[in-house]
Amino acid sequence: MSNIPEGYKQTEVGVIPEDWIVTELADLCSKLNVGFVGICEPYFTDEANGILLIRTGNLHENDFVLEGSRFVTTEFHQRNRKSQVIAGDILIARHGSSGNAVIVPDYIKEANTLNIVILRINEKKVSNYYSVYAINSLAVKNQVYNSTAGSTQGVINTKAIAKLKIPLPPTQAEQTAIATALNDADALISKLEKLIAKKRNIKRGAMQELLKPKAGWEVKKLGEIFKFLNTANNSRADLAESGEVEYIHYGDIHTRWNCFLDCSKNELPFIDKAKVNSIPFLENGDLVIADASEDYEGLATCVEIKNIEKRKIVAGLHTLLLRGDKNIMADGFKGYLRNYHGVKDTLIRLSTGVSVFGISKTNLKEVEVSIPPTIEEQTHIVQILSDMDAEIEALENKLEKYKMIKQGMMQNLLTGKIRLV
Repeated sequence: MSNIPEGYKQTEVGVIPEDWIVTELADLCSKLNVGFVGICEPYFTDEANGILLIRTGNLHENDFVLEGSRFVTTEFHQRNRKSQVIAGDILIARHGSSGNAVIVPDYIKEANTLNIVILRINEKKVSNYYSVYAINSLAVKNQVYNSTAGSTQGVINTKAIAKLKIPLPPTQAEQTAIATALNDADALISKLEKLIAKKRNIKRGAMQELLKPKAGWEVKKLGEIFKFLNTANNSRADLAESGEVEYIHYGDIHTRWNCFLDCSKNELPFIDKAKVNSIPFLENGDLVIADASEDYEGLATCVEIKNIEKRKIVAGLHTLLLRGDKNIMADGFKGYLRNYHGVKDTLIRLSTGVSVFGISKTNLKEVEVSIPPTIEEQTHIVQILSDMDAEIEALENKLEKYKMIKQGMMQNLLTGKIRLV
């Protein structure tokens, strides 16, 4: 017995309504080609005298970002007509985008492109807004994954893009209804992302002000506040998915957490207890610092440990473990170490290395910090910043929920499981 519902059919892109068709992307385009591929630097100029150059960094999920844009000379733009784009064109980065499509917004009247696949939709056949959502649908993205499989650099094959199978409703009215519903979802997501960015900026400003030294604050060396304890030196090759003892790798400090590691909300890899039997287990309030970074921005990135409960966790490779005097520095105040006034500049001055920068235990002990003299004042600052963090976290959770809802909408609308017309 067939599991296909009445009124639907099985196709290359899955089960879709019987009155829908499947067509190759090239059949829907009046233009489909790769833009300029090569070195653009000699043709860079300023915004006032140049033409916008759209690069991979401008394409963010379903959004177009102008921050960090570059501009090329008019001469370059005119000579490279093949790589010119206009508002409404659909762009796909050739490298590392997994085929994610982004539409050129209306406020961009002309631009050139670097390492971008350009699609200009024939709007007599299909709505370009429907097309961009269809290309980003799971059914079509799976085709892109298959077309880039085996490519060591993940370069998108333009011929494979042209042959992508696109599910197509029979009328422009239905296409437009689908695109409008998904665009409304995107608008909600974009609004929430902007609000989160605003809240983060507010917190950043508040943190600078709250941690700025005030009259009566004390200057102490980190060696006066903290004991420096031993850490393990095992690589990821020694880690496991289960066990009794958990392990913090310095790479995770750089990429997974910001100022705090809340153990109640995070899973960690495990390590054989016998390999770390001389290493102390972490406690709440401990500060774990990554002692190596590929750039100054990540130098001495650190996390304060929270909500460890009965878990047994050790600090691992390329980390320093600092256990503070709780009569000098309050729990919750230590995680902001790199944001204390002057600390970042001091760390940069004391760092060593060329391609990888490091900070030694000896140098770190000599770093001076200015802190409020009482635990009460420190705790008051912690509470203000914690409330801001909680608000941002709630918004981020809401954002993830919205994104999941949108993914569900795409799956239902772009396969005709739910029809709006």
